[in-house]
Amino acid sequence: MIVVIFRATVKQLDDEYLQQAGKLRQLALDQYGCLEFTALCEGDKEIALSYWPDEDSVIRWKNDPLHKAAQQQGKQNWYQDYQVQVASINREYTSS
Repeated sequence: MIVVIFRATVKQLDDEYLQQAGKLRQLALDQYGCLEFTALCEGDKEIALSYWPDEDSVIRWKNDPLHKAAQQQGKQNWYQDYQVQVASINREYTSS
């Protein structure tokens, strides 16, 4: 399993951002195999964690035209800066 960690410093989030974020989240889950997507904001910081079955799914998602357009909007309008990390999950422990 792969986890993509997106961290950003928010510049300005507007209604268009909220609409795009919801649409993109659903697209990732429905068409690209995203297993789970969680995003949180605190102050001007945002972090999003998305879980994927394999790296090919992540690459296909990264290259989606709607996602690429949103990345450009993010750079220009919504985020002051951002960082993306991609990591493999080797083990997982849960409690019941």
